[in-house]
Amino acid sequence: PYCGDHESKVIDSRHSDDLSIRRRRECCRCGHRFTTYESVESQPILVVKRNGSRQNFDKNKIVNSMIRAFDKRRADIVVLEGIASEIVMIDINEEKAKGEALDIRQGVPFCTPCSVYAGSYEDAKDSDIVIITSGIARKPGQTRLDLAQTNVNIIKSITPNITKYAPDAIYLFVSNPVDILTYTFCKCSGIPESRILGSGTILDTARLRARLSEYYQINQQNVHAYVLGEHGDSSFVPWSVANISNIPANAYQKAMENTDGMLIPPLNYADVEDYMRKSGGNVIKRKGATFYAVSISVCHIVKCILSGIDTNMTVSTMLNGEYGISDVCLSLLTTVGHKGVVNKLNLPLTESEHAALVHSSECLKEIIKKVQI
Repeated sequence: PYCGDHESKVIDSRHSDDLSIRRRRECCRCGHRFTTYESVESQPILVVKRNGSRQNFDKNKIVNSMIRAFDKRRADIVVLEGIASEIVMIDINEEKAKGEALDIRQGVPFCTPCSVYAGSYEDAKDSDIVIITSGIARKPGQTRLDLAQTNVNIIKSITPNITKYAPDAIYLFVSNPVDILTYTFCKCSGIPESRILGSGTILDTARLRARLSEYYQINQQNVHAYVLGEHGDSSFVPWSVANISNIPANAYQKAMENTDGMLIPPLNYADVEDYMRKSGGNVIKRKGATFYAVSISVCHIVKCILSGIDTNMTVSTMLNGEYGISDVCLSLLTTVGHKGVVNKLNLPLTESEHAALVHSSECLKEIIKKVQI
């Protein structure tokens, strides 16, 4: 991306038919304009359908599915409890989508029955959930927000095609920067905000709970702590509401009567948050991409939606006055059910925690100002 030895800036970016992104660039010194082509990550849209029609939805019925993890070079399949009857994979690279669907489908005989196939936007008709994973993958050393403009353009290009055939679906965004892309879709799609959510900090929350469970050598499901704000550097942990089996996290060690043979270091909030924020980057540095934890997190969201049992989780949604914040998507503790976003819970944050949430919203708004939505 240079004109001779001079730096250049991107003035336009869009998809080309040959699975690449065409970028129009302008030399920062001489003003010369030229075109570059960069390969596009082949990442499908997943369309999930449940057994039966939406009108006949039974809140007590959990049906069957498989879910798939996306990677830059390959797809690892994670087979979970059945949660849907049909999965459609839509990809700009049709042959890859067919190959991935075939690979998954041939393993279904050992799982709960599910129809898995590659399709087009038209096959999204009557879908219950559309999972958006489209975009360029995050590279080692690259922040999520560095991806913003490129992936915003991709979302804008697919939005009219997918919403045309799936106007009643719940849309779940996984691509990064997830808060920015969720916001873009809210602004461009015409879909009600209650049916648009991003995976947000649900993975950060899982990483936080995993770390605390390691600290105290306790079942991860006994840990109740959350990460709020941006899925990125400005996220934070409201420690005032973090607890383990209803015991404040910082008091749990004192509450333990028998610690013989257990080496429990003092709980250092900064160290735990640093571990949580750097976990994704550390995984990418070691193996090139994150697969399993994010896939399990997305499966959890899908399962909660299709089961019809309202569940509280940290996902990214549009804010409209919560904590005095509006016109930005970020993660709060949110109730999610079969209609999408059911409610948002206002945790009793301390003054410093509220300030951290406002700061996170401002960081995201600065990015929104810089991208063309």
